[in-house]
Amino acid sequence: MVMCKSVPRFATLLVGAALIAGCSWFGGGEKERDKDPGVSKMYQDAKEDLEAGNFEKAVKGYEALEARYPYGAYAQQAELEMAYAQYKDGEAANAIATADRFIKAHPNHINVDYAFYVKGLANFKDDFGYFSTISGQDLSERDQKAARDAFDTFKELITRYPLSRYAEDSGKRMVYLQNNMANHEVRVADYYYRRGAWLASANRAQMVVKDYPRAPATEKALYVMVRSYQKLGLDELANDTLQVLQKNFPNSALLADARAPSRWWEFWHDLF
Repeated sequence: MVMCKSVPRFATLLVGAALIAGCSWFGGGEKERDKDPGVSKMYQDAKEDLEAGNFEKAVKGYEALEARYPYGAYAQQAELEMAYAQYKDGEAANAIATADRFIKAHPNHINVDYAFYVKGLANFKDDFGYFSTISGQDLSERDQKAARDAFDTFKELITRYPLSRYAEDSGKRMVYLQNNMANHEVRVADYYYRRGAWLASANRAQMVVKDYPRAPATEKALYVMVRSYQKLGLDELANDTLQVLQKNFPNSALLADARAPSRWWEFWHDLF
């Protein structure tokens, strides 16, 4: 699976249009606050730090702006950009909290799709790792929450804002996440299989087939199911699953091994 392109360089969202006197979504008091030269200066300073990669300093600048000028277009823009700065500064939890706060406070904002995008990025991880070889360590839930949260956030963005400029990249990340989660679950199933927990192995592999039917890992999941059912003596289930594997992956290199008979004493061969 080819990883999708790196996070696009942050495109600063313009606030000029929002400051026009005729904008309908701001009250008179907020427009007056946005005319204060102090808020403009604070915003520009923080934005310059953001664009220069001084993310920690940018976060502090946006926080200071929000504290002094909590209302108006600049405050809203500062909150959006602060979420991104926190994400880039490695403060994933804070970035998610800031994005959530923006989404809750401004659900109809013209740029709320960007808040969803940053929230997804903050949860996104491109390294789901392999099982540790430490004996007895159960890593069956490793990294799954963050991956699922990222997937769900990107999915919500695409569902609610299909024409968003961030929809295409979000879709690519969803595919990547789905494939990685499927791979992870197959490793869990294989982990159980090699330790003789064949029922748990079969159930975990079955979950991959059910939840991630289009993921490449489905091929290995079906194979693990066949072998697990064979170990359990469930020949009918093993044969049915073998037929599914053959139908969907007729050229699979795993077919020959899956067709081979399995007996309980072969567990030691599989294990070592």
